[in-house]
Amino acid sequence: MTWIKTVDFDDADPALRRAIEMQRALYPIEYATPVHPVAGGQTSGIVASHSLIPDALYHAFATFGVLMSSDLPLTRRQHEMITTMVSETNRCKY
Repeated sequence: MTWIKTVDFDDADPALRRAIEMQRALYPIEYATPVHPVAGGQTSGIVASHSLIPDALYHAFATFGVLMSSDLPLTRRQHEMITTMVSETNRCKY
């Protein structure tokens, strides 16, 4: 849950819907099922916090999707370790 205004996917305009769908398409298949699902299939709070600026949402989360690509020479464990260390370094709970 965010403390700022967000736009629900059901109420999203075409630009926001496209941004969310495009960034989701870049994530590896094992990330298709959320660890912490949000009611009604809505996007998680961290993604929703970018919903007022669809281009920012896409670019911020598409970057992560590309970095987690199974086409890279890293294992999923290595990807997770890198993201964990970056989050810890940035003091981010995600």
